[in-house]
Amino acid sequence: MADTVEFELVSPTRLLVSEPVEMVVVPGEEGDFGALPGHAPFISQVRPGVIAIHGNGEVTRRIFVAGGFAEVTQERCTVLAEEAVPVEDIDPAQAQTRLTAARAALDRPEDDDPRAQAQIRRELRVAEALVAAAPGASS
Repeated sequence: MADTVEFELVSPTRLLVSEPVEMVVVPGEEGDFGALPGHAPFISQVRPGVIAIHGNGEVTRRIFVAGGFAEVTQERCTVLAEEAVPVEDIDPAQAQTRLTAARAALDRPEDDDPRAQAQIRRELRVAEALVAAAPGASS
C-alpha cells in the first residue's frame, strides 16, 4: 500500500492543491472524515469548514471551504469546493462583516420566497464557519 494519497482541491476559479499527502481531513456533511491511502471509495457532500492536510505526521495546511463535494478512492481524494481560501488568508474583519450581512438578510421580511430564504440560511452557515475558521478565532 502506498504511503500517500493524491489530494486535489478545486474551486470554481482554480486548482488550489494537487499533491500527494499522508492524510486529508474533510468536513463532510455527516461529519469530518479522513482520507488515507487504500480508503474505501465513496462520495460525500462537503459542509462549510476547514480541510486539514497532513504530512510528516502533522497538519501542514488548513484551507476553508464553503461547501461542495468530495470523491474518495483508494488512491485519491478530490474535493470540488464552491469557495476555498487558505485559513491564513482569511481576514477576520471581512468574515465578521459577511456574517453580519447574512444575519441582517435573514431578518428582512420582504425575502419570504422559500428559495431566497434557503440561500440566505446557506450564506449564514458559510459565514458562521468562515468566522470560526479565521485566524485568532477561538475553537
